[in-house]
Amino acid sequence: RFQFIIPRRWNSKHRPVCIHLAGTGDHHFWRRRTLMARPMIKEACMASLLLENPYYILLKPKDQLRSCLKNVSDLFVMGGALVLESAALLHWLEREGYGPLGMTGISMGGHMASLAVTNWPKPLPLIPCLSWSTASAVFTTGVLSKAVNWRELEKQYFTQTVYEEEIIQMLEYCGTDSFKMGQDFVKNFPDSVDSLEDLDMTSRMFDLSSSNKTVSKEAVHSFTTNKSTLSASSERLLIQDAPKMQCINQTFSTSSSSNKNLTSLQEYRINKRRKSDTLQRESLRFMKGVMDECTHVANFSVPVDPSLIIVVQAKEDAYIPRTGVRSLQEIWPGCEIRYLDGGHVSAYLFKQGLFRQAIYDAFDRFLQKYAV
Repeated sequence: RFQFIIPRRWNSKHRPVCIHLAGTGDHHFWRRRTLMARPMIKEACMASLLLENPYYILLKPKDQLRSCLKNVSDLFVMGGALVLESAALLHWLEREGYGPLGMTGISMGGHMASLAVTNWPKPLPLIPCLSWSTASAVFTTGVLSKAVNWRELEKQYFTQTVYEEEIIQMLEYCGTDSFKMGQDFVKNFPDSVDSLEDLDMTSRMFDLSSSNKTVSKEAVHSFTTNKSTLSASSERLLIQDAPKMQCINQTFSTSSSSNKNLTSLQEYRINKRRKSDTLQRESLRFMKGVMDECTHVANFSVPVDPSLIIVVQAKEDAYIPRTGVRSLQEIWPGCEIRYLDGGHVSAYLFKQGLFRQAIYDAFDRFLQKYAV
């Protein structure tokens, strides 16, 4: 389903239309219609086509709770369906004489719009807002990673060997490699690296002569003088307190055996914890690999004209982490990235005007380069 919102009158020979894809949790059409479509008609006389997501509203399975997809694969099915539906709508709009055409979306909608444009064979304005190059970081390190049922995924990964034996061998990693991450660490944290060179570990750990110098001659003389007295008194104590010493030995032997049992229990728990940690790391790595394989824009074609792409990002976005992820400017040379102050939610609530301005700028660039 979709809604097509057009102005009553066009103010030029062009009839621009922007397709808006829905973000996570954006059910129905009223949010995009109120916050984007209607203001765009007033400000730029631009029409909007609002497409509904698969697995939302009427397309939602009965056992699905709100926007929580039942399976990880549902996200990939949703993406493939949106790419296909977007292409069909673009063809229909062209056939009906509308243009120029463009695509946008916020959060997940922005990423889906990016994937759709990579499959379009013509120059097309693209304005992904609050999205980045892959969805892997969103579900493995971002805020939404807390909503993933990791226990169930770990269980499936452990019990079904096909994931480890076959599927993981087919994945290609599109993220930042370890060497580049090491370079970034040295570049961004020179102070911490330099501080490692200032540590004089040898002088502290292995220079025993310095500690010997701290013992005074008076202390050595006192120890030598009282040596005979200490030995005599200790002999008397050993003879008098032999029964007590035997009791103490029995106590220590009993405690040592209990310590052995405690140690074995601790070792069991430690080994169990290590296996659990290993399983968590492997399932997390598998999740990241699958997400990168299916959602990383580097696995798709570069749009025909990246200069028509304006990416709008929030500087403090915890939902869409950018650390350790390839930049869109690296993947799409020539695209523009605009950064907003604030986080993901605050940008969605208070920066809609900047999203719309980016759309107008991208359409203006298209008209300047490809005048119809």
